[in-house]
Order: sequence, then structure tokens, then C-alpha cells
Amino acid sequence: MKNILVIGGHDPSGGAGIQADIEAIAANGCHAVTVISALTVQDTSNVFQMIPIKASVLRRQLDVLLDDMPVAAVKIGLIGNAENARVIAQRLRMMPQIPVIVDPVLAAGGGSELATDALLQFYRNELLPLTTVFTPNLPEAQRLSEKSEVDSCASVLLGKGAKYVLITGGHEPGAAIINRLYDASGKVDEWEWPSIEGEFHGSGCTLASAISAFVAQQIPLKLALRLAQAYTCDTLDNARKLGKGQLIPLRIAGGGNGKSE
Repeated sequence: MKNILVIGGHDPSGGAGIQADIEAIAANGCHAVTVISALTVQDTSNVFQMIPIKASVLRRQLDVLLDDMPVAAVKIGLIGNAENARVIAQRLRMMPQIPVIVDPVLAAGGGSELATDALLQFYRNELLPLTTVFTPNLPEAQRLSEKSEVDSCASVLLGKGAKYVLITGGHEPGAAIINRLYDASGKVDEWEWPSIEGEFHGSGCTLASAISAFVAQQIPLKLALRLAQAYTCDTLDNARKLGKGQLIPLRIAGGGNGKSE
């Protein structure tokens, strides 16, 4: 079984963050080795407080785990602050052969801000050059690229050094969700999925973690991306209403189906 290094925040609602990563990675045949970047006070509606882990503690977590456990991929979610981003980038430069999947977590679903200007600059200048697959949704891509049109967003992000950019849909009106994959040559593929009614907590974490699991198993990239998207759609189609806010994807089979239980 392949190990995947996961760096992200703890969501006590269990909808997003590290718990979502663990579930999605386990469901797709790998083991998550988790490093906590931030604690949060949140529920299924919003994030009320984020407390980044000290950079020295983050570094120690990485050192201890990576000294013990080989990893086949890295998945990065919530970073917390620029200091943590710097520690992460330093470690990634020491393992250039390992694929890195980055899901930029810039704001909560309820609107709370989760990224400072300094962290945004670090994404652009330091983290993107170390990224194999970057998985922003359209608003995140627009914010990081400072462009509005989807192809232009991808061009800027690729120009910063990402090898592949998968810009996910779902934030624009329409009966279908279109996810677009780009590399340095331009748009290389796109997938259309049915729009599923509801607002979901942790869909981006789910997708990026599933991608990391398939990539870690050396599945060809386009197939890995398609499989991860199909898996994510299934988790959303079976999402559950477990709190007062967003639906939580059903990432592990056997937990029951339906949008309310």
C-alpha cells in the first residue's frame, strides 16, 4: 500500500480538511500520513477561527514522519500562513521526484478568509513551481492569477511553474460542471459532469486527495484525474445532511446514502 503525505487543517465537523483527506485516500487504496498545518473552529456552515500550527512544529512533524515512512505522493490543502508555506516548500525541494497535488484553500464555503496576501504571493512564487497538479476552483484560480477568463487563469498559473492545472467548475450557472485540464501547451482535456443539487463541504479536498491516491499508484495522469472526478461525483451524489449547513460527501462506502438520515 502506498503512503501519501497529507498537509492540511483539521476540520472538527469532519466534512473537509484532514478527515476528508484520510477518507478519500483510504477509499482509493492508499494510506494517509497526516501533518496538521492548522486547527480550526468551524461547523458545516463556516470557519469561525483558524489557528496555524507553529512552523517549528510543522517542520518537526515532517521530519519525523518522512524519516520513518516513504511516500509516493504529497497532497497539500490548507496551509495556514506564509511561515508554514515556507517550511513546506523547503521540504518539497528535498523530494523533487515525488508528485505534489495542491488544492489551494483560500476561503471557507461560508466566506471566511483563510489566506493572507503574503500567503497568496507564496503560492504564486514558491509553491506553484513545485506543484505537479494544481486543483483550484474557478474563483481560486481567478484570485491567484488576477485574471477572470478561465483559459487566461490557467495560462498565468502554468507560467508560474505548475506542471498541470485542473480548474474545476461548479461555481458558474448551468446544468453541467465542466472541469478543464491545462498544461504548457494549453487546454489538453475537459470533463463534463452532471450538476448535483446542494452545497457541499469538502468537495475540493475529496477530489485532490483522490487524485493523489491514483497518482501514487502510478495510474496515468488523465485516467487518474477521470477516476478521481468520478469518485468525487459519487461522494457528492450520496452526501448527507449531518449538520445545519453544507452536505458532507459520503467518501467511504457503507456509511449510508441519502441527503438526510
